[in-house]
Order: sequence, then structure tokens, then C-alpha cells
Amino acid sequence: MADHKTKTIPVVVHKFGGTSVADTSCFARVAEIIEQQGGPNGRPIVVVSAMADVTDALIRGARLAAEGDRSEPAGVVSDLERRHTAVASELLDMSERMLFQEALRERLETLRRLYESLSVLGELTPRSRDAVTGYGEQLSAALLAGVLRSRGLDAKALSATGLIVTNDRFGAAAPQMIPTGMRIQQQVTPQVDRGTIPVITGYIAATESGIPTTLGRSGSDRTAAIVAAGIDADEVWIWTDVDGILTADPHIVAGASTLEELSYDEAANLARFGAEVLHPRTILPVIASGIPLRILNSYRPEHPGTRIVARPSADRRVSPAIVSATGMRLLAVGNGDETQRLLTAAQTLRRLSEAGIEVCMFSQALSDSNLGLVVRAQDRDHVISLLHHRSSDAGSGMSNALPDALQSEEEVSIVSVIGSPGGDERGIASLAFAALGKHAVRVIAVTQAVSSDSVSFCIPASRVDDTICFLHRELALERR
Repeated sequence: MADHKTKTIPVVVHKFGGTSVADTSCFARVAEIIEQQGGPNGRPIVVVSAMADVTDALIRGARLAAEGDRSEPAGVVSDLERRHTAVASELLDMSERMLFQEALRERLETLRRLYESLSVLGELTPRSRDAVTGYGEQLSAALLAGVLRSRGLDAKALSATGLIVTNDRFGAAAPQMIPTGMRIQQQVTPQVDRGTIPVITGYIAATESGIPTTLGRSGSDRTAAIVAAGIDADEVWIWTDVDGILTADPHIVAGASTLEELSYDEAANLARFGAEVLHPRTILPVIASGIPLRILNSYRPEHPGTRIVARPSADRRVSPAIVSATGMRLLAVGNGDETQRLLTAAQTLRRLSEAGIEVCMFSQALSDSNLGLVVRAQDRDHVISLLHHRSSDAGSGMSNALPDALQSEEEVSIVSVIGSPGGDERGIASLAFAALGKHAVRVIAVTQAVSSDSVSFCIPASRVDDTICFLHRELALERR
């Protein structure tokens, strides 16, 4: 690979998430950003996610199709057609509109056939789920490339299924960096060298034999990092709807401030605890290549955002941050057999992992045989179905310990406090516990890292905003 320090024109990989391409105005804003970054200013490479909420809709349609429901999957297809056609009608010229409409019809017809197959099979496997969920990125990449060409830019949509080679762990596939790097050099580098803007699908990939896979939640960020490492880019810019990584969600805390510079380790730690603007796996490819990463706001492109590097400057501001995860359900499940508590937990977590379900937090007290699972609300019905479905291999004993009853459930949120408290020897966990002791909120469950720089609280969903605001004030995290 070429040394990025010798390049005369910087190569930057720009990743735009679902909120950045949510509708017509968002696509226009993204096109303006890319236009400004091209020409003598740089050689942009674009990685794009599906339009906001599209991936969840595709998955919901697949699950219901497997359960025999044909009306909801048909509605998903119709909504995809409506949303993408609305953008195309406003932003594409006549020739580009005709090209996109043809591609849209072909892809949606294939999606309809996939849903029909799931209805016949009556089962949604991780492999078939991956085959369905990639359609959102394929459509948004084709649409954005058309928007750029309609503005006079040379752009070409590329599917990452032909670039990123992974294993066959469907739902959370691992990239194979050597063959992936070779494909990126062969297919992306020549386009960049001649001034073409590659618009690459995020999130999706494929095995060596071409079977579609996905990179897991926030996979588009990982796609951007993989592409950057493969082409030896100068930087990765991840565009979101907030001003970088902040001390708290700015939609909740008006006084939240941007953390201007973080180390790779600090950013990965925040991501592990649920910071929505970054996923911990994103960091790995850029760490190996030493490529700086920047988190920016597509609604305020003039804001410098957060820069993530190997060695931050010595005089930067160091501050803890509060991360929240909402839209969660706490499910208490059990089979009434206290002698199998550990086996029940192991078998339950294994079953959910194999189905691609993310368990955000789990707990099991010594005095209670029930297992508490915190999962995303949209996964609730699927989790219950998976745990109640007995494997055909019951004779092996592998499924005997699975819970067979939902004892209780509750809408919850997870609030995490992460980072150094700036020289206070008590550590952030002690400070956070002391602060919550002054706040009348019910703490349902707690997890704490071995180190004292992070702690997570599971609390009722109705109390998340006031709890975050209180912690932010009590820990003195306001702008200063």
C-alpha cells in the first residue's frame, strides 16, 4: 500500500448513517458535503447506510413473513418504493431517474420473492436474514450515486458484497482483511485515482463464495474503517446528527459539551457502553493502520466534532461522559428449576447469540432462579419465540434448560457513566453511585467494569431523562 503521507491530495472516507440520509433534504445535504470535499480539496470515498429505519423494517418484514404474515412484508416493500421514489423524483435528473427506477423495481421484486420464500419455509435463519437486510444499503448507495451524478459529479455505486470478504457467521460476520484489502486496491483505488467518487454500501459483505453476510450492528462504521485501511486513507469521517462524541445526549442535556479529542482506547470504551455514534469494532482497522477518525454532524458540517487518534494532545480536556440506551425491555425468564440456574443462563445466551440477538445486559441473583435479560424492544417477540421453541435435538439435552415462562417484563433504559473523573481517587463508579444516592430513582440492575472508570445502571424507562440530567449536573460535566 502507498504511504498516505506522500499523497498530494488527501483521501478521506466519509460514512453517512441512516439519519444523514433519512429523506430528500438529507440526501441533498449529503451531496453538498461530498461536493465540497471533492476536487482540489480531496478525494472522497463514500460509505452509506440504509435510509433511517429501513433495516429494522426489513427485519420486521422478514420475521412476519416467516410467521405466515404476507400483508406486513408487502407493506414494507411498498414503503421502500415510496420513500426512495420521493427522493429520486426531487433530486435526480430525467436520465438518472429512469436508471434508478429500473434498479429499484428489480431489487424490490427480488425482495418480494425472498419474503415469499420465507413464508413457505416458515423459518428465518441468520443466513436468510442477512440476505434480506442488505437491500436498504443497496438502494441508498444507488440513489446517492445518482444524486451526485445529477449534480455533475463522477460517482459510481459499489456493493461491498464484492469488496469485503468475511467468514460465514451470519449476522455478525468477521472480515478477512487480506483478501478484502486486495479487492479494495483492485476495485476502489483506480476509481479514486481517476477522480471518480465510489459510493459503497455499508453494513453488508459476502463470503468468499459470494453468500451475503452482514457486519452486525453499526456495521457501516466498520465498513468505512475497513475501506480506509484497505486503501490507506488519510482519515475516516463518520457523519451523524450530533456534534461528535459529547458528555451526554444533547437532545436530553442542553449543556452537553463535545469531547474534542479522544484516544482510540477512550473512544472504544465509550462505544462498548452504547455510545450510538460509534461501535467498538470500528476502531480496530484504523488502529492497525494509525488512521485518525473524526465524528461530525451532517447538519452542522462547520463544527469540528470529535477527533480520535492514537496519541491525543497533552493539553486536551479530559472528562467522563454519560451514555444512554433507550427502547429496551427487561425480560425475567425462568423454568422454575433452581438446580439449573447456570445451565439455563448459558443455554439462553447461546440461543440468542446464535440468532443474532444482542443482549445488552443480563443478571441473575443467587436467591432467584429467574434470568433477567435486557434486549431491544423490537427484539422482544423474537426473543420469547426463540426461548419457547424447543430444538428438534432435544434428546441431546442442549435445550432442556431453556426458560419456558416469561415471569415479568418492564420497559427500561441503560445509563452508563464512563471515563476518568479528572484526578479524583474514588473513581467514576463511586462518584456515580453517590450521585444516584441523592436521586430518587429505582436502580434495577448494575454492571461495573473491573476498573473503576465505568458503571452501568438499568433504570425504568420513564426516568432516563431526569436521571441523565441530574448525573450531568452532579458530576459537573457542563460546558466550561
